[in-house]
Amino acid sequence: MIKQSILIIGYVWVEPNSSAAGSRMLQLIEQFLQQGFKIIFASPAQKSDKASSLDLLGIDEVSIELNNASFDDFIKELQPTIVMFDRFMMEEQFGWRVAENCPNALRVLDTEDLHFLRKTRHQQLKKGEAFTNEVLLKSVDTKREIASILRCDLSLIISTYEMDLLKSVFKIDDSLLYYLPFLLDKIDTHQIEKWKSFEERSNFIFIGNFFHKPNVDAILTLKKEIWSSIRQQLPKAELHIYGAYTNQQINQLHNKKEGFIVKGFAEDAKGVVKNSRVVLAPLRFGAGIKGKLTEAMICGTPSVTTEIGAEGMHYNLPWNGFVESNFTEFSNKAIQLFSDENIWESSQKNGIKIINQIYDKEKLSTPFINEINEIQQNLEKHRTQNFLGSMLQHQTLQATKFMSKWIEEKNK
Repeated sequence: MIKQSILIIGYVWVEPNSSAAGSRMLQLIEQFLQQGFKIIFASPAQKSDKASSLDLLGIDEVSIELNNASFDDFIKELQPTIVMFDRFMMEEQFGWRVAENCPNALRVLDTEDLHFLRKTRHQQLKKGEAFTNEVLLKSVDTKREIASILRCDLSLIISTYEMDLLKSVFKIDDSLLYYLPFLLDKIDTHQIEKWKSFEERSNFIFIGNFFHKPNVDAILTLKKEIWSSIRQQLPKAELHIYGAYTNQQINQLHNKKEGFIVKGFAEDAKGVVKNSRVVLAPLRFGAGIKGKLTEAMICGTPSVTTEIGAEGMHYNLPWNGFVESNFTEFSNKAIQLFSDENIWESSQKNGIKIINQIYDKEKLSTPFINEINEIQQNLEKHRTQNFLGSMLQHQTLQATKFMSKWIEEKNK
């Protein structure tokens, strides 16, 4: 049997301590390592000091360039059995080159979350208009990302809401989509015993990467709409704000007198969440599933979030706290959760159930690898049945190829 090799083309280098996307990528890498895959991780991005050293895991790291024929030589020589694109933008840039130079490689798209969904929600919010599927259908971002999904042999979809949206609104065939949420360890009694009790914990907490616009908006919402009413009822309470890439807009909200404290990057994110009593996440737009909220559950910390925050994350299981999109109610629920030990403890138990039933990597990993093997074995038939995808691949190859070659010439 041929030794399986996978080329992962990353939109950014892997930063598991900065973002949920970084953690997600590391979870996927772990799955392929366990199967004995040879892994090559390539990215056109600049590497920051927060990036993981994948070479310590035996993974080759390669810098690649956009709009440069050097990638063609690189992949021709490499001939991986699978190419995984991290977000649709990487498929747009490199997908046609992979199809041309390495046609037998299985092409997998890890969407991370549906970018068009997050962007359209953000645009509608800024305009003060309602979000509808009609607006989604008109969006250029939607057309780009759906085209990318169709061109790939398989797309990994992270939330049940997004799975349903792609099938019901965009009529994408089941065979092209695979539901794969975060792959997490089960929470066992050994971990639970180590958790701090209600009494031993203090403070509200928000944690997130501030390159991510929904997180910036959530902090502004906490400041303008929520925190003062919590503070009126709980005058000693503090809200600690952690996250990578805090900017001036976030830093200037710091106000010790109001208990609104911007802490910046957390070297040990889980550590600070484990010491906190309640996670607040008033997300007004976004997509996918939220790493801050699964992390809260893993740390035994109940949370208050919005419908967008909890969307597609918990099936019909009761939430790890409260889901409330009205901000007056959001404040009331946050106070209740922070003050009532019984409600807090039952919320914590809900979180355990959600992680163990939905995100258990032991349950999720084998079916995922089986799906990959199944498509690989029947790749030609799989592609023949995806007529729209092969048509788009043909058109894109022509259009993108000439555009890219033109940029390359211009750059010379």
